Amino acid sequence: MPLATSRHIQLKRITKRDQLRRLVWQIIWLLFYRTSPIPAHAWRAWLLKLFGAQMGRQTHPYPRVRIWAPWNLIMEDRSCLAQDVDCYNVALVRLGVDATVSQKSYLCAAGHDFDDPLFSLIGGPITIGPRAWVASGVFVGPSVTFGEGAVALAYSVVVRDVEKGCVVGGNPSRRIRDRATLAYAKTQP
Repeated sequence: MPLATSRHIQLKRITKRDQLRRLVWQIIWLLFYRTSPIPAHAWRAWLLKLFGAQMGRQTHPYPRVRIWAPWNLIMEDRSCLAQDVDCYNVALVRLGVDATVSQKSYLCAAGHDFDDPLFSLIGGPITIGPRAWVASGVFVGPSVTFGEGAVALAYSVVVRDVEKGCVVGGNPSRRIRDRATLAYAKTQP
């Protein structure tokens, strides 16, 4: 976790009620969510909705996705959380229309302020914009926003916002180029 920035906020303490909700969710996840067949996206979306997630139409939450708090998840139409994604959503995580988070990625919406002797919980929401793609094995830190059509290449570490139509990669990620598609190309004056 990088140093606390002005974009990171101190998060509320996790209450006993939160812990109980998480325990019940983990039991449901283990017995009914994780064991469901891969094509059963509607079933998993329904289970997530039962726990407060906001789910659009035709979402694709895969069975081996780890979701810390469904009540802090918004998946818009046709968005996807692929196998083995770890969604540590202590703060809100939002996937826009047609957004994809590929396998083994880690969406980390919280961490600890290591400059604080008590290591207080800090973080911020993660937004994966419409038609954005987080490739395999990417780490996305707190308070990061992906613009429309943005791409993070495999195994990147993304701790800053990614502009619309931008391709980033590396550790820490840096701009590689803009997407070549006409929909995201920058217009010349």
